[in-house]
Amino acid sequence: MDLEALRTTALGFVETHKTWAPLITGVIAFCESVAFLSLLVPATVILVGIGAMIGATDIPFWPVMIAAGIGAGLGDWVSYEAGRYWGPGARRHWPMRNYPEMMDRGEVFLGRWGAAAVAVGRFIGPARAVVPLLAGIFKVRRLPFQVANWLSAFAWAAALLLPGAGLLGWLQG
Repeated sequence: MDLEALRTTALGFVETHKTWAPLITGVIAFCESVAFLSLLVPATVILVGIGAMIGATDIPFWPVMIAAGIGAGLGDWVSYEAGRYWGPGARRHWPMRNYPEMMDRGEVFLGRWGAAAVAVGRFIGPARAVVPLLAGIFKVRRLPFQVANWLSAFAWAAALLLPGAGLLGWLQG
């Protein structure tokens, strides 16, 4: 299945099953935030599309936004813990071993910004895929990691969902 078909299928499913929108959105945000899954799932485009659906239909904004934030936060947390567990060996596991340049850039980024790289990196596609994993590998302290993780997870969810939800709602109102 190509990425366009996956996007169309996911958005069609959400439109058909509106009551499941928060859960679906949370799972998609989780996939986008887990180190290896984010390389396989075109979640950003799907989440922006769900935001537009919120603005055009009766899907409630807050449950979807909260679910997206929780999914994103949990995904980064899983990546962080995987990095702590596997340590530097995580770079040798698939699919990370296929992206050594991205891992190297993420390492430099993390070294420069520390735990703040988690918050900033969430808004930068390639960094989002590796920074939490690298934070775990380099044993960034849990509290600064989690503060950056959870604050940025909800800001990221709002940034993806609000334009479609708010703009379409405003234009229709």
